[in-house]
Amino acid sequence: MARLLIVHHTVSPATQEMLDAVLEGAHTDDIEGVEVHARAALAAGPTELLAADALLLGTPANIGYMSGALKDFFDRSYYPARNDTRGLPYALYVHGDNDTSGAVRAVESVSKGMGWERHRPPVTVTGRPDADAREACWELGAVTALAALERAQG
Repeated sequence: MARLLIVHHTVSPATQEMLDAVLEGAHTDDIEGVEVHARAALAAGPTELLAADALLLGTPANIGYMSGALKDFFDRSYYPARNDTRGLPYALYVHGDNDTSGAVRAVESVSKGMGWERHRPPVTVTGRPDADAREACWELGAVTALAALERAQG
């Protein structure tokens, strides 16, 4: 069974809407053979990361950066997991009130240092998520679940 790990920091109604759409996509009936594990960033750790076949990260953009909770996940996981997760497909969604670029840049920098491979461009949303944003999150969840399946079978 393939494993998709979703590590998120969900603190607002907007980030909750995005997470809900990601989870719906990851759990779509069209994809079989993937266990989806959604964990709050402060609860997730290197053991879960090491068991994952793909990773989906979600964060608000806080003061031009990723959330402190997601940064904490990276800090706790970097040394225990960096050598054994090289090539891990990952994806990202970010919500911001007016800008998400700093958060995207920060996550991509750490992910590059981990040796992960970005599976899809990030889904970024400013303001309230509309139907298009929710659909993009749904798709991100589905294609990242497929990436987990592909890696597990690979």
